[in-house]
Amino acid sequence: MNRSLCIFLIHVSLLLSSCLVQHSHATQYIVTNTVPNTPGGQFFDTEIGVEFTLSIMPTLNEIIYKVFEESSPAERREVPVLNVYISEFPSYAYKNGDNINISASAMYNMYRPSSIAKRMFTSVLTHEMTHVFQWHGNFGAPGGLTEGTADYVMVKSGYYNEAMYPKPGAGQRWDEGYGVTERFLEYCDSLLEGFTAKLNKKMRNTYNNAYWVELLGKPVEQLWTEYKAKNQPQGNTVYILHCSFSNTNKWQPTSEKII
Repeated sequence: MNRSLCIFLIHVSLLLSSCLVQHSHATQYIVTNTVPNTPGGQFFDTEIGVEFTLSIMPTLNEIIYKVFEESSPAERREVPVLNVYISEFPSYAYKNGDNINISASAMYNMYRPSSIAKRMFTSVLTHEMTHVFQWHGNFGAPGGLTEGTADYVMVKSGYYNEAMYPKPGAGQRWDEGYGVTERFLEYCDSLLEGFTAKLNKKMRNTYNNAYWVELLGKPVEQLWTEYKAKNQPQGNTVYILHCSFSNTNKWQPTSEKII
């Protein structure tokens, strides 16, 4: 199949869904704008677009493999088809199985000015794609660790708002998620090179708090205490999207929290 094959044959009444397909590695990428006639859908088509999305997905996939140190197919989660849907729902983005849903209305309201739209979109897409390819102990890992690991890859990719991101030492729990847990994972990396990648590999089939002892010689709660003692949070107010995590294979956005 041609790598730039475009499918424009979805008509439901007056609804036209823009859909584009690309193959790379063992994964087929499909991007569909299901709401092209809404302000958010039109914003996506004008400022970001399916072609841009498809052009960056293989690169983001390679970044994920590199960060997780997965050099061979045997180490990677097999994903035959990865869908990205631009749709309408009252939140930002979530992953459901091998499908990523990104809110068109959130794009329209938040990806401003339009000059930063592609960068903001790439940041969200990096986080959600990591959810697709990461290991999570068959949903046994703490949801906050799963979210923190996805943010970890996002930070390593460089596609994030550094000025608004949590500083080292922020948060109350190691598994609080997102930037709080991401900064803790970076601290653990400083104790053992490649720690986060090693932890991800251990979570291929199951999760156990003993992994922290096996890799770093200390329980995770002790590591968190030492991390907090070393780092004092700095003064920015940071908004973090919180999501729920369950064994339904779905990370569903639920609320915002201010740190």
